[in-house]
Amino acid sequence: MVPPVVVSPLIKTARYSALIAGIIYGKQRLEYLKPLGVEDKRIAGEEKKALDEKIRIAKEIEANQESILK
Repeated sequence: MVPPVVVSPLIKTARYSALIAGIIYGKQRLEYLKPLGVEDKRIAGEEKKALDEKIRIAKEIEANQESILK
C-alpha cells in the first residue's frame, strides 16, 4: 500500500473552507427555493384539478351522445 501524500496545511484549510462555504450556500439556496417549489406544486395541483374536471365533462358529454345514437 502506498503511504498517504503529505498535503500543505494551507491547501487543507482552503479545501475545508470551500466545503463549508458550499454547505452554507446550499442551505441558503434550499431555503430560498423551498417556498417557490410549494407555490409551483399548488399551482400544478389547481391546474390538474381543472384539467380532470374538463376531461370528466368531456367523457360525460361523449357518453350522453353515444346513448342518443343507439
